[in-house]
Amino acid sequence: MLEINSLSVTYGKPDPSRALALEQVSLSVQPGEILVVIGPNGAGKSTLIRAVSGALPVLSGSVAVNGMDLAHLSSNQRARRLAVVPQARNMPAAFTVFQSVLMGRTPYLGWLGQTGSQDQRMARLALEQTLTLELAERRVGELSGGEQQRVLLARALAQDTPVLLLDEPTTHLDLQHQSSLLNLVRKLADEKKLAVLMVLHDLNLASLYADRVALLVAGRIRASGTPQEVLTEQDLSSVYNVPVHVVPHPDYGSPLILPDGRFGAVL
Repeated sequence: MLEINSLSVTYGKPDPSRALALEQVSLSVQPGEILVVIGPNGAGKSTLIRAVSGALPVLSGSVAVNGMDLAHLSSNQRARRLAVVPQARNMPAAFTVFQSVLMGRTPYLGWLGQTGSQDQRMARLALEQTLTLELAERRVGELSGGEQQRVLLARALAQDTPVLLLDEPTTHLDLQHQSSLLNLVRKLADEKKLAVLMVLHDLNLASLYADRVALLVAGRIRASGTPQEVLTEQDLSSVYNVPVHVVPHPDYGSPLILPDGRFGAVL
C-alpha cells in the first residue's frame, strides 16, 4: 500500500518562503489498484511522481509503503519498495535491452555490483511480462518509441517492487502502443497486486484504466474518487477552461469526455 500524507513541495530548495508546487497532497493506493492523476499543464503531476519517488526533497508530509516511511530509508531500500517509469526515455542508447532491464536489479546488488542468477532470472521474467524478450540483444538506440517505453516498464518490473509509479507513459505513443502498454499495466496490477500511481494526460484513457482518479489543480487535489465521481462536466470544464460533454461510454459505461468542437478544443 502506498500512502501519501499531506505532501508539500516548494519550487527550488525546500523553503517555507517559496511558492508551493504541491500543497498538502494526500492520496493512497491499495495493492492491485490503479490511481491515475490528471490535471492541466503545470498542475504539479510530474512533480508529484518525483517527490513520491524521492527524486525531489519535500517541505513537509510523508510517503510510506506498507507503513514504512520512505524518508527513513536509504536509496537502495527505497528502490526495493517502489519503481519508476519516467516520462523521458533516458536509457543509454548503446546498451542492449537486456543490459538496460538488468539495471533494475541495482538495488539488490552487493558492493561489487555483480549480478547473479536471481538477477538474470528476474530481468528475463520482466522481459517476458512486457513481451520484449525477442528484443533482448537489440541496442536501445535501435528501438521505436513504443518499444523503448516497454523496456522502461520491464526495467521497473525487474526491481520487483510492490509500488509502481508511471509519469505519462503514453506520451508520444500511437493508439496501438498506448492501448497495449496500458492493458499490460492493468494486467500486472491485477496479477501481481501492484499499487500503481500513474499520471496521464489523456482523460479518456484515465477513465478507461483507472480504478480511482485524482484531479490535481495548481498543486492541490481538487477531487478524488471513481472516474464517474471525478470526471464530471462541471469540474472538467472549469479546470481545463473549455466546455466539455461527458457521456457514458457505449461499450464500457465509463465516462467518455467530448470537448465542444465549436471551440476547437483538444484535451
